[in-house]
Amino acid sequence: MRVLAALSGGVDSAVAAARAVDAGHEVVGVHMALSRTPAAERTGSRGCCSIEDASDARRAADVLGIPFYVWDLSQTFEQTVVADFLAEYAAGRTPNPCVRCNEHVKFATLLDRALDLGFDAVCTGHYARLEHGDDGRATLRRAVCSPKDQSYVLAVSGPQRLAHAMFPLGDVPTKDEVRAEAAARGLRVAAKPDSYDICFVADGDTGGFLRGRLGSRPGDVVDRDGTVLGSHEGAYTFTVGQRRGLHLGRPAPDGRPRYVLGIEPVANTVVVGPIEALAVTAVRAGDVIWFDDVADGARCTAQVRAHGRDVRVRVRLADGLTVVLEDGDQLHGVAAGQSLVLYDGDRVLAQATIEGTTGPGAASGVASSALTAGTAAR
Repeated sequence: MRVLAALSGGVDSAVAAARAVDAGHEVVGVHMALSRTPAAERTGSRGCCSIEDASDARRAADVLGIPFYVWDLSQTFEQTVVADFLAEYAAGRTPNPCVRCNEHVKFATLLDRALDLGFDAVCTGHYARLEHGDDGRATLRRAVCSPKDQSYVLAVSGPQRLAHAMFPLGDVPTKDEVRAEAAARGLRVAAKPDSYDICFVADGDTGGFLRGRLGSRPGDVVDRDGTVLGSHEGAYTFTVGQRRGLHLGRPAPDGRPRYVLGIEPVANTVVVGPIEALAVTAVRAGDVIWFDDVADGARCTAQVRAHGRDVRVRVRLADGLTVVLEDGDQLHGVAAGQSLVLYDGDRVLAQATIEGTTGPGAASGVASSALTAGTAAR
């Protein structure tokens, strides 16, 4: 096959491309330039898409003996991933930019361009497994290396697009083995730190990034009764479940910590309260992408945040998609805008975007109404 290998400049994508070459494919490397003003170097593990990353990607291609190109996708990245990030926070939701990048950039723009150029597949360094059926659909499974599994952020791409993807690292037991393989192949990125956090917020100051783009929007921090406890410079800098950075100046009357229960974008208020008010026993989601048929009442597991724990749920399809937690289990701090991914064992069944929650903690209506308000503004 003709394979386009996405080379980020990191160790995972370099080893994935090397394995595609070993498999006998005709491989071409491409580095996606996603930043309009790339930094010269990365700051440790923060950021990506620097000039240093592009140079590392080129050197990896040279070692592998494959052609190499740089594609400027910065406009697409800005108009989809960054714009969505800003709009979601402004509407009181908490987006996952890695999900949107996979959806709009890696397995939309990049894949479409690759297919137009006659490539059969796009190869990346994601940790996940794919099985391709005779009908062309892809089955997405968790990676063998569970701490690195990325099926949660990949599921948004859907079975049709993932049918044209390759994840050579899906069966690797540990990240250490990937680094050892890179060193054995003479790849200089073998010891390069992993990137983490939000790639386009290189300094890790998400609040500062949002204030710089959205401006100051002062408002009140209130309790569940509406009593004003403090003020904020922008409700968009908070997320459901947040404990630190509330700057209230005084503890709750019972001395217990307060948490963000909800964000009301219309009133521009942040609602805070005790941790038990964050308890969730059911999650409602929309924009469902199905990988397999799931019957109403089916039991499976669900994941609601990247690297979050699985919970056992029952599926309800009578009014959209709702999952109800079983065995008396609860989640806490589930935010609208995040992904809900359903699994049967290690196999992905569906992906959807969280719209709201219910639970004993939302009995007063505050926590659930905050999520509903965010959904209504979408």
